[in-house]
Amino acid sequence: SAELCLLPALAGLFPPLPAPGGPGPAEAGLGALPAELRATVRALVGDLDALFGALGLREENFAVGPLSRVIAAELASYTPARNRRKTASNKASVVFVDRTLDLAGAVGHHGDNLAEKILSVLPKLPGHKTDVMVNMVELTALQAPDETCSIIAPGCLAQPNDPAAKALWESFMNLKQKEAVMEARRHLVEAASRENLPIKMSMGKVTPEQLSSYIQLFRNNLKALENHCGLLQLVLATVQTLKHLQTSKWDNFLAFERLLLQTIGESEMPSVLNQLLPMIKSHDKRTKDDYTCEDFLVLLVYMYSVVGEIKSGKELDAAEEKVKKALVKAICDEPEPSPVLQKIT
Repeated sequence: SAELCLLPALAGLFPPLPAPGGPGPAEAGLGALPAELRATVRALVGDLDALFGALGLREENFAVGPLSRVIAAELASYTPARNRRKTASNKASVVFVDRTLDLAGAVGHHGDNLAEKILSVLPKLPGHKTDVMVNMVELTALQAPDETCSIIAPGCLAQPNDPAAKALWESFMNLKQKEAVMEARRHLVEAASRENLPIKMSMGKVTPEQLSSYIQLFRNNLKALENHCGLLQLVLATVQTLKHLQTSKWDNFLAFERLLLQTIGESEMPSVLNQLLPMIKSHDKRTKDDYTCEDFLVLLVYMYSVVGEIKSGKELDAAEEKVKKALVKAICDEPEPSPVLQKIT
């Protein structure tokens, strides 16, 4: 979008975690990093220099976190960057922040943002880090019962050639979910009116079923499909996200996170872990509303990120041991472990 540029080639760049009690390897500068991480840092510096060159920027670097300090220092001393800064006409301040300093933000569910939900719940487009697969079967006459209908090529979110879709994506990123869904309906109604499709405008709450019924109008009209294909992909992504199981769980996560923030203030970590324990269920005992193993890992990352310093002791060790055992059992009982769980095991 106009305000956000992602660098998917560097999605794997992650600050090394400090060893217990000692400084991270990044504290000592680039030379102390593992070879692979050094190469990635150099690649990032080269990419940023090229980006700033295209924007004609003369930047001033600031850093928060050990790896960020290394990157900022590398960019400051990088010869091509020094030469660029001598001639560039626009000034900018660049702030680097280590991703590990905001794990709670990355795993929390506090955002009321449709783009975030779409990117979280829909399956990733193969080979892409920042785009998702949108099931396009609804626009065809095929009756495909299975979720991952592989006959029809998936749609996606990137629609650079469709102005209406680009505008809609901006509102998915910048508006609250309720307003964004209303924007999706408005764009659909406008597109249908332009194509003289028999659309009945309705007021009130927008439901995924209502959006689906509007999408159906385009189905047998090839010209209309072609003209508004980008827009239809984004609206289908909205419908599939709103109907997704994980979206209904979103509110459970949020409720648990809020409860956790209240409880952490009043009680110690062991009692919070003991509250969590009965919720860890093996695959055969889970209903669709229960948390999966990945859900627990996300919750644990959130818990340990917001707590800060933890008082260790026998009680904590015992509580942690119980949670570990339950989680290991649940992971081992998974009939089809997800890629994340496979990586962990």
